[in-house]
Amino acid sequence: MLKKYMRIQGRETAWKTGKPVGIFILNWRKIRDGLYSEDDAKLYDETHKWFLEHLPQPPFYGDNNDNPQGAITYFKTEKYEDMKDKTQILMDLLDKYKIPYDIVLTDYVGKIIYEDDYQVAVIDEMNM
Repeated sequence: MLKKYMRIQGRETAWKTGKPVGIFILNWRKIRDGLYSEDDAKLYDETHKWFLEHLPQPPFYGDNNDNPQGAITYFKTEKYEDMKDKTQILMDLLDKYKIPYDIVLTDYVGKIIYEDDYQVAVIDEMNM
Protein backbone atom coordinates (compact mmCIF):
# COMPACT_ATOMS: atom_id res chain seq x y z
CA MET A 1 0.00 0.00 0.00
CA LEU A 2 1.32 3.44 -0.95
CA LYS A 3 2.18 5.78 1.90
CA LYS A 4 0.78 9.33 1.77
CA TYR A 5 4.05 11.24 2.13
CA MET A 6 7.66 11.02 0.99
CA ARG A 7 10.79 12.91 1.97
CA ILE A 8 14.22 12.60 0.39
CA GLN A 9 16.74 13.61 3.01
CA GLY A 10 20.41 13.49 3.79
CA ARG A 11 22.13 12.27 6.90
CA GLU A 12 23.34 15.74 7.84
CA THR A 13 21.32 17.84 10.28
CA ALA A 14 19.86 21.24 9.45
CA TRP A 15 20.68 23.78 12.13
CA LYS A 16 17.30 25.54 11.81
CA THR A 17 15.17 22.42 12.18
CA GLY A 18 17.36 19.93 14.01
CA LYS A 19 16.20 17.40 11.39
CA PRO A 20 18.00 15.79 8.46
CA VAL A 21 18.41 18.23 5.57
CA GLY A 22 16.17 17.78 2.55
CA ILE A 23 17.39 16.95 -0.91
CA PHE A 24 17.67 20.58 -2.03
CA ILE A 25 19.83 21.74 0.89
CA LEU A 26 21.88 18.56 0.76
CA ASN A 27 22.79 19.23 -2.88
CA TRP A 28 23.27 22.96 -2.25
CA ARG A 29 25.70 22.28 0.60
CA LYS A 30 27.85 20.14 -1.68
CA ILE A 31 27.96 22.92 -4.27
CA ARG A 32 28.82 25.44 -1.55
CA ASP A 33 31.62 23.16 -0.36
CA GLY A 34 33.06 22.96 -3.90
CA LEU A 35 32.41 19.25 -4.34
CA TYR A 36 30.32 19.45 -7.52
CA SER A 37 31.74 20.21 -10.93
CA GLU A 38 30.64 23.42 -12.61
CA ASP A 39 28.35 21.45 -14.95
CA ASP A 40 26.75 19.57 -12.06
CA ALA A 41 26.24 22.79 -10.10
CA LYS A 42 24.53 24.26 -13.15
CA LEU A 43 22.35 21.13 -13.48
CA TYR A 44 21.32 21.52 -9.84
CA ASP A 45 20.53 25.21 -10.36
CA GLU A 46 18.38 24.46 -13.41
CA THR A 47 16.54 21.68 -11.58
CA HIS A 48 16.01 23.80 -8.48
CA LYS A 49 14.68 26.61 -10.67
CA TRP A 50 12.16 24.16 -12.19
CA PHE A 51 10.86 23.35 -8.70
CA LEU A 52 10.61 27.04 -7.83
CA GLU A 53 8.54 27.60 -10.97
CA HIS A 54 6.29 24.53 -10.62
CA LEU A 55 5.84 24.03 -6.87
CA PRO A 56 4.26 26.53 -4.51
CA GLN A 57 6.76 27.98 -2.05
CA PRO A 58 5.69 27.59 1.59
CA PRO A 59 5.42 31.04 3.17
CA PHE A 60 8.13 30.41 5.78
CA TYR A 61 10.68 30.00 2.95
CA GLY A 62 10.50 33.71 2.20
CA ASP A 63 13.39 35.97 1.26
CA ASN A 64 15.13 35.33 4.57
CA ASN A 65 14.25 31.60 4.74
CA ASP A 66 13.71 32.18 8.45
CA ASN A 67 11.41 29.17 9.05
CA PRO A 68 10.69 30.18 12.66
CA GLN A 69 8.85 26.96 13.57
CA GLY A 70 11.54 24.68 12.14
CA ALA A 71 9.20 23.05 9.63
CA ILE A 72 10.29 20.39 7.15
CA THR A 73 8.49 19.40 3.96
CA TYR A 74 7.30 16.12 2.53
CA PHE A 75 6.11 15.46 -1.01
CA LYS A 76 2.63 13.99 -1.38
CA THR A 77 3.14 10.59 -2.99
CA GLU A 78 -0.10 10.90 -4.99
CA LYS A 79 1.48 13.85 -6.87
CA TYR A 80 5.08 12.60 -6.92
CA GLU A 81 4.83 11.38 -10.51
CA ASP A 82 4.68 15.04 -11.61
CA MET A 83 8.13 15.60 -10.04
CA LYS A 84 9.74 12.19 -10.39
CA ASP A 85 12.08 13.01 -13.29
CA LYS A 86 13.32 16.20 -11.62
CA THR A 87 13.88 14.63 -8.21
CA GLN A 88 15.71 11.79 -9.94
CA ILE A 89 18.20 14.34 -11.32
CA LEU A 90 18.88 15.49 -7.76
CA MET A 91 19.28 11.92 -6.48
CA ASP A 92 21.56 11.08 -9.42
CA LEU A 93 23.83 13.98 -8.44
CA LEU A 94 24.01 12.63 -4.90
CA ASP A 95 24.74 9.14 -6.22
CA LYS A 96 27.46 10.45 -8.55
CA TYR A 97 29.32 11.98 -5.62
CA LYS A 98 28.51 9.06 -3.27
CA ILE A 99 26.55 11.25 -0.87
CA PRO A 100 24.25 9.14 1.32
CA TYR A 101 20.56 9.96 1.52
CA ASP A 102 17.37 8.26 2.59
CA ILE A 103 13.88 8.11 1.15
CA VAL A 104 11.31 8.23 3.93
CA LEU A 105 7.80 6.97 3.17
CA THR A 106 5.19 7.49 5.86
CA ASP A 107 1.56 8.20 6.62
CA TYR A 108 2.39 10.19 9.75
CA VAL A 109 4.50 13.31 9.41
CA GLY A 110 3.70 15.38 12.52
CA LYS A 111 1.57 18.50 12.76
CA ILE A 112 0.85 19.91 9.30
CA ILE A 113 1.26 23.69 9.28
CA TYR A 114 1.17 24.18 5.50
CA GLU A 115 -0.31 22.18 2.64
CA ASP A 116 -0.66 22.58 -1.12
CA ASP A 117 -1.36 20.14 -3.94
CA TYR A 118 2.18 18.73 -3.93
CA GLN A 119 3.57 18.93 -0.42
CA VAL A 120 3.03 19.44 3.28
CA ALA A 121 5.18 21.26 5.81
CA VAL A 122 5.24 19.86 9.30
CA ILE A 123 6.53 20.43 12.78
CA ASP A 124 6.84 17.98 15.67
CA GLU A 125 3.71 17.73 17.75
CA MET A 126 5.86 18.77 20.75
CA ASN A 127 6.75 22.11 19.07
CA MET A 128 3.16 23.36 19.20
